[in-house]
Amino acid sequence: MKTVLLLGAVLLTGAQDAQKAVRFIACPVYRDTDNGRKSGCWLASDPATGIRYDVTAAPTKPDWNHAILVEGFVAKDGGDPCGGTVIEPATVSVLEEPCTRHLIRAEGYQGRRFALPARNVRPLYEARKKPAQPFAEGRFTIPFGFSSSFITYQLSDYYLDATINYALDVQPARIEIAGVAQTVPETVSGRRIVEDKALARTRAEVVRRALILRGIAPDRIRIVKALPGPYAAEAFDGLRWPQARRVDVRIVPDG
Repeated sequence: MKTVLLLGAVLLTGAQDAQKAVRFIACPVYRDTDNGRKSGCWLASDPATGIRYDVTAAPTKPDWNHAILVEGFVAKDGGDPCGGTVIEPATVSVLEEPCTRHLIRAEGYQGRRFALPARNVRPLYEARKKPAQPFAEGRFTIPFGFSSSFITYQLSDYYLDATINYALDVQPARIEIAGVAQTVPETVSGRRIVEDKALARTRAEVVRRALILRGIAPDRIRIVKALPGPYAAEAFDGLRWPQARRVDVRIVPDG
């Protein structure tokens, strides 16, 4: 049976080296701009360089009570809408480390006008194009933030929704789910970061429960240690760091 990678791409190699990638931990700062709804800015300064970055483009928004792990690419033509070097694409993971709330005035910066992100789950009532028969095996990847099993709005929910829809369309013989955690310790901004290996199972359980809640029979779903072959790298925008924090899903059609 032919295998297809849905909502995926060939694993991007060298992309993180071709562009300037940044990764650091810092306390976020909110700039109170007024350019319409949701136009405020989130900023964070790399403690190693002192450079202030604009991380507003990240789908996960900072919590100004906690430090954030910032990972992303410096935008080639990001402009300066917020008073910081724009990171886009960007990922933000909220950490447990506490921070003091820090708000600054607009100071002439306009911020960004709100625009609906491309990764936006469509409403259930909206018609969608269904896959043609014979159904192919589907492979999906769902990203997660560091040390989190939370389904992120306009990121992991987008890929989870695509996974569920395909499963509902093909009514599979079986679904295999494998969680992945960042279990190799790394040092970022002088802090040691690593995920508990049990988090991989927790992430897989989150996806399993979501499938069941949408009507997939529990006896067709099983959690496995790992899935062979490539995974869909599209969800990570070329960044290699977040790829260690994901769930892989294999959907095998009946017959």
